[in-house]
Amino acid sequence: MGQPSPPWKRIVLKLSGEAFASGSVDETIDGAVVDRIAREITEVRTELGTEVAVVVGGGNIWRGATGSAAGMDRATADYMGMLATVINALALQDALERAGQPTRVQTAIQMSQIAEPYIRRRAMRHLEKGRVVVFAAGMGNPFFTTDTPAALRCVEIEADVLLKGTHGGVDGVYTADPNLDPTATKLDEVTFDEVMAKGLRVMDLTAITLCKENSLPILVFGIMEPGNLRRALQGERIGTLIR
Repeated sequence: MGQPSPPWKRIVLKLSGEAFASGSVDETIDGAVVDRIAREITEVRTELGTEVAVVVGGGNIWRGATGSAAGMDRATADYMGMLATVINALALQDALERAGQPTRVQTAIQMSQIAEPYIRRRAMRHLEKGRVVVFAAGMGNPFFTTDTPAALRCVEIEADVLLKGTHGGVDGVYTADPNLDPTATKLDEVTFDEVMAKGLRVMDLTAITLCKENSLPILVFGIMEPGNLRRALQGERIGTLIR
């Protein structure tokens, strides 16, 4: 018996680019994985009535930090990363619409042939009409990870919570990296101040600060476990709640 559903009518789901890849295929995007995530988003939109926006990363295709470390101009490398997020956004849009869920992609860098420009009030109207909105190209500015635009869009569209879907077997916030430290323990709930004071690796500091200043809770949970998105929105205790 789950707990009462939390009052999360509108959410922003943050997905890393790596969530779209898998070891079972050679391509940077595993269609089966994207289809499963799309089905879960469609279910919570239609069955629970949750308004869903998504921010996608691009790390399965390109990481600006990697290019910068190799000597590339950081701004150029980051713009390339933004374009990678658009590829992932279009893949998710296609999967969502094949699942019967109307979807709009909005990009922070204009590319009118394939997506709408990001317009806050238009995005909110899409959500009110039952469409899923996928935000791509970050904020359109270099020197930020996709965590920060996820937090920013969440605040802008007046979402109730930021859901950070993790991959790689890490299903919440731990006292240390569980892949490196066998003594790491999972935290069910933590404050923003504790995240910053202890240097817990959740999201980048800019995103954490933005959420803290706007009293926006973050739920960190494992997106690769089938059904977890619905469990989170039905109030089950999964992942780690930051507030």
